[in-house]
Amino acid sequence: MKRSSPLMRRTPLARTGFKRKEPKPFALADRKTLERHSAMKLRIKKPTVAEGSKYLAACRGEPCYLRVPGVCCGRIDTVVPCHSNQSKHGKGMGIKAAHEFTVPGCFACHAWLDQGDAPREAKVLVFDRALGAWAPARAAKMGIEMKEAA
Repeated sequence: MKRSSPLMRRTPLARTGFKRKEPKPFALADRKTLERHSAMKLRIKKPTVAEGSKYLAACRGEPCYLRVPGVCCGRIDTVVPCHSNQSKHGKGMGIKAAHEFTVPGCFACHAWLDQGDAPREAKVLVFDRALGAWAPARAAKMGIEMKEAA
């Protein structure tokens, strides 16, 4: 059944709509907003990039430590710090591993480590071998003791 005009109400509605609350003249924000702001101030500050930059700077000018057979290009000018992808090193969903767990790697090895289709166990073995070789060299380069390095 099709109607050409909208339905017309014969009697008015039984009650009116809700009355809107009057705003307070000198209140800029309500109490809930103030509670949220005080909770935000109590958050713990995240570590800055500068705190881990010494570990990242140590990778500059180094050869590739990952040295994946058949992948490594061996070019020193493309070496970047490669972060660990293992949860034991602090890696999580949307969280990068700590800067202490980086090794110098060329762009090809870094791509293999992060996006390659190799089995996870193979990637873990390559990274752990590289970290074991890089930790003493990094400690000597940065002038820190070995137990602090890793």
